[in-house]
Amino acid sequence: MPLATARVATARPARYVRQLVSHMGHTVAASLTPDGRGTITVPSGTCTLTPAPDRLELTATAADAGSLARVQDVITRHLVRFATQEQLAVEWTPAIDGGELEPTAPVVEDYLLGHHTPADDILGELAAATREAAADAAVMQISSDEGVLLTMLTRLTSARFAVEVGVFTGYSTLCIARGLAAGGRLLACDVSEEWTSIGRPYWERAGVADRIDLRIAPALTTLRALDAEPVIDIAFIDADKDNYPAYYEEIVRRLRPGGLVVLDNVFLGGRVLDPAYQQDRHVAMRRLNDLIRDDERVDAVMLPLRDGVTIARRR
Repeated sequence: MPLATARVATARPARYVRQLVSHMGHTVAASLTPDGRGTITVPSGTCTLTPAPDRLELTATAADAGSLARVQDVITRHLVRFATQEQLAVEWTPAIDGGELEPTAPVVEDYLLGHHTPADDILGELAAATREAAADAAVMQISSDEGVLLTMLTRLTSARFAVEVGVFTGYSTLCIARGLAAGGRLLACDVSEEWTSIGRPYWERAGVADRIDLRIAPALTTLRALDAEPVIDIAFIDADKDNYPAYYEEIVRRLRPGGLVVLDNVFLGGRVLDPAYQQDRHVAMRRLNDLIRDDERVDAVMLPLRDGVTIARRR
C-alpha cells in the first residue's frame, strides 16, 4: 500500500515548495515546474508537492510500506522545519494500493455517461453482444463516451488514413471508421479472428465495412510493413500493454504533422501510479508515459477518462 497524500493548510504553499526543492536538491533529485509543482525523489521514494490557493498538497509514493513511511517522515520534517512563521499540521492519509484508485467517483462517472452524445442502436447492440459473448472480458471494450471522443477526434483531424492497434470486438473500430473523411481507410490490427468476427456484422450494418482493412497478424509486423512516410492522420492503441512503447514508436514516426495518437489504459487500473507494481506491463507503461512527456516530437495531454487516455499530437 505505497501511496499516501496530505493536504496541509497554509497561506504560503508556493514558498514552501520552492524552499524544499532548493534545499533538498543539494543532496537528492529535486525539480520545480514553471507552474510551481515540485518533485523530490529520495532513496526510499518520491513526493510531489503541489501548491493550491489555501494549502499544499503532498503525494508520496514508494515501493513498500516501510519506504513510504520514510518518504513521509523526511518530507514532513523538512516542511515543518521551514515553517518558522506558522505551525503546520501534516496529516497523511492511510496508505492505499494503487489498484484501488478510481480516477472519477462513481457519481461523476454516471453523470459523464449521461451527458455525451448517446450511442446509436448499432453501437448499443454491439456493446450488448460483446457483454454476452465475452462475459468478464467485456471490460476490454471502450466505454461509450470514449467512443464519442474517438469519432470526434477522427473528424477533427479530417482523417483519411487511420490505424488501430487492438480491435477486440470492433466497437472502437466502428467509432473511428464513422469519423473518417470521404474515401478514408482504417487499418485495424488484431490477432483474434474470434473476437473481431463479433464486430463485422455491425460494421456492415453501419455502412463502414468497406473503410476497414482488418489485419489478423501481430500488430508490430503490420506496422513495420507500412511505408515509412508520415501518412497516418490518427491512431488508437488499445492492445497488449507490454508492447505499447513499440507500437507508439512505430506509429509516431509515421504520423503526419498535426496527426494524433490516442492511447488507452495508461493508468492500468491505477497500478501505474503505484511503484509496488513491477510486472512487465506496469514497467512498460510507466516508461512510455515518461517517454511521451519528454518526447520533443509531440505535444501531449493525459486525461483521467476511464482508465486513463493520452492524446499526443505530432508537431
